[in-house]
Amino acid sequence: MQLISVLGSTGSIGVSTLDVIARHPDRYGVFALTANSSVSGLKQQCLQCEPRYAVLRDESAAAQLAKELEAENCATEVLSGEDGLIEVAAHEEVDAVMAAIVGAAGLGPTLAAVRAGKRVLLANKESLVMAGGLFMKAVAESGAQLLPIDSEHNAIFQCMPADYTNIRRAGIRRILLTGSGGPFRQTPLAELRNVTPDQACAHPNWSMGRKISVDSATMMNKGLEFIEACWMFDVVPGDIEVVVHPQSVIHSMVEYADGSVLAQMGNPDMRTPIAHAMAWPERIESGVASLDFMATARLDFEAPDYERFPCLRLATEVAAEGQTAAATLNAANEIAVEAFLNEQLRFSDIPRVIETVLEQAPRYEPSGLDVVQQADCEARQMALQQLKKFSM
Repeated sequence: MQLISVLGSTGSIGVSTLDVIARHPDRYGVFALTANSSVSGLKQQCLQCEPRYAVLRDESAAAQLAKELEAENCATEVLSGEDGLIEVAAHEEVDAVMAAIVGAAGLGPTLAAVRAGKRVLLANKESLVMAGGLFMKAVAESGAQLLPIDSEHNAIFQCMPADYTNIRRAGIRRILLTGSGGPFRQTPLAELRNVTPDQACAHPNWSMGRKISVDSATMMNKGLEFIEACWMFDVVPGDIEVVVHPQSVIHSMVEYADGSVLAQMGNPDMRTPIAHAMAWPERIESGVASLDFMATARLDFEAPDYERFPCLRLATEVAAEGQTAAATLNAANEIAVEAFLNEQLRFSDIPRVIETVLEQAPRYEPSGLDVVQQADCEARQMALQQLKKFSM
């Protein structure tokens, strides 16, 4: 029986993780569930899964949850804040941690799990984007097992040799990182200015949270994945090529020196990579239906349009830059996307805010987590100032 802490359990990845766990009650148990401030969502999960701990980052929400669980005679202990998240991520009884907190907020708890030597199922790409060098050094020093959950990185992982350590030793020519192009792949450029949050969140293939859905619509999500892949697989930007694949059936590919291309395929359902990482190196039932090749019929591929998707261009440029540029990019993007979702910023102005912050923000050598967090904080403040110049 493996005990799992699910960080970000009320989000789409967390819900899918609990679905996979429920299919294998003899193999997995829930040690802790965490959320930001969703009392009702976390309460229902606690009553269903009966974890030892529940954590809400918001302290007043945690107090409310504790009161409601007590009224239900639920024995789950409620913790709060960053300290509570770190405690359940690094607890000695935990075998694996699903790191699915969205954004920079997931960095601290995810790094704590790594330093504690856990099997870390990484869905929080921002951990590697913001602090890739520190993160991978901690993995090496602690002996933690890092397994990718993003469908693309999980696909790359599945297409690589089991003993992979280095792209050249493995005989790999390049990594092909696929992306659907989101809901606006063919929308006239002039119309992007008037895109609404609901339109941006209506992804044609995937069911995701609102922030990541907007990132997919701008293709910033692919840009963040590009940076993440560089760290996770120890490659340089020139080793990775982004390919737009509208059907989201091929989740990514690896091309070898002899010309062979291995592709991982499947229905666009996050339970596949979740189940793969949870059971690796074994395979377990995920609940995902078999891929119907007759219904799929065709697979299309095209090069990314950087005029349409300037966020992708910015991210690939940052990947080559190093220092704290990626932390700055991520912070500015989080502020801009939040403003867009709150209808305070136009969709087409998201990359403009980010680019301006990147041009103005100082760069630091990320010698410690405090330096990364400083860069993150400064970029957020600069982005907030930029919002005033792009008012609706």
